[in-house]
Amino acid sequence: IGYSQCNESNWEEYYNSEGHNMANCNLEGANLEGANLEGANLYYANLVEANLVEANLVEANLTGASLTDANLTEANLTEANLQYAYLAGANLTGADLTNAYLPDVNLTGANLTEANFTGVNFYFGFGANLTGANLTGATLALASLEDANLTEANLTEAILFQTNFTDANLLQANL
Repeated sequence: IGYSQCNESNWEEYYNSEGHNMANCNLEGANLEGANLEGANLYYANLVEANLVEANLVEANLTGASLTDANLTEANLTEANLQYAYLAGANLTGADLTNAYLPDVNLTGANLTEANFTGVNFYFGFGANLTGANLTGATLALASLEDANLTEANLTEAILFQTNFTDANLLQANL
């Protein structure tokens, strides 16, 4: 993983560069509430404890990004790439992840209440880790949770229309 001088004080310069290149950007604890990061390349960026409430992350590349304990309430992540992203403890309440790409993502203990996962693919060889995730009222219509770990996940009132749970672990999950 390469070195980047991108940080909270200069991220907009990187976003405004060709390709919106913010790869490896250190935005730990940054306040990016309502930020427009559409199409941003946040490859392996550090967004631990970042405030991304209502941020626009449509078609953003968040491959391998660390979003531990980040607040993504009401964020728009439509068609975003979150492969290998680490979102343990993140708050995605009401976030829109329609058609996002989430294979091998770690959502352990994340709050996904009323998040929209319509058409999401969580599978790419290993399956997503959603251990203990709160998916209360989440929309998972047409989502692929093949091989996903949903141990102790809360799926109360989740919309599961044509959701693929092939080989998923639902041990002690609340359905």
